[in-house]
Amino acid sequence: MLTLLFKAHSGLRYLVLLLGLVALAYFVYGFATKRPVDKKVRILGSSFAGLLDTQILLGLVLLGAGWPFRPMLWGHLTLMLLAAVLAHVLLVINRKRPQPGFLLPLIAVGGALLLIVGGILAIGRGVFASTTLGG
Repeated sequence: MLTLLFKAHSGLRYLVLLLGLVALAYFVYGFATKRPVDKKVRILGSSFAGLLDTQILLGLVLLGAGWPFRPMLWGHLTLMLLAAVLAHVLLVINRKRPQPGFLLPLIAVGGALLLIVGGILAIGRGVFASTTLGG
């Protein structure tokens, strides 16, 4: 059961990264071309934040279910939680603005992606590596 949870958590990272890159590209394009904001901004931002939340939940369930806690996980947990907070806060601020734009979602997703990469590296793994942490 723990191995299945670990594989789900590890595999979901690719979807989080892929959706983050798609959203980032859309936000960069929208910002650079000064296009009007459409509902795709909210959909991409919310989808990214929701997938990131699911990833974090899986990681917490994995730890709660008995996956061995190693000290290097402190950096991983901290950076991943900061990524989610950054994404949520900036996306909500943007949504509540009278004129939502592309800049805050771009910073939200771009910053979250950087924190996610840092969080993956914090556990001594490459962003696209598939090794286990032992357990």
